[in-house]
Formats: sequence, structure tokens, C-alpha cells
Amino acid sequence: MPAASNDDATFAGAARTAARLAATLGWSPDAFWASTPADLRTALGVDVSPAAAPLSAADLARLKEAHPDGPTG
Repeated sequence: MPAASNDDATFAGAARTAARLAATLGWSPDAFWASTPADLRTALGVDVSPAAAPLSAADLARLKEAHPDGPTG
């Protein structure tokens, strides 16, 4: 029997994670697979307010200046 590929292992891990998430939410498999990302965010209580929006380029530049990684190379 051939060894499992990385793709097989990745799929198996993703399937286990999806099954755990569905069980945690109390959803049937059909309900989980029919859900949208917005459904999942709502069910998980993820903050999608404007304050949770991605960083702007200017905000990222300010953070990089305030917290440099140090010398490279």
C-alpha cells in the first residue's frame, strides 16, 4: 500500500477540524457544509466591526517603525 501523500494528510486534518467545529456548534454535517463564512463568524461570535478591519498600509508602517525586527542579514 502506498504511503499517504501530504495532500491526503492535509485533507484528513481539515476534515477532522471541520467535524470538531460542527460538533462544537451543534450543527449537523449538512448544516456545516451549507454554511457561509459569515454564518461561521456569527456562530463563533467573531467581531466583524469596523474596528476589527484589516490594517491600513499607514497603520502597518507605524507598527513596523514602532516595533522593528532588528538588523537583518
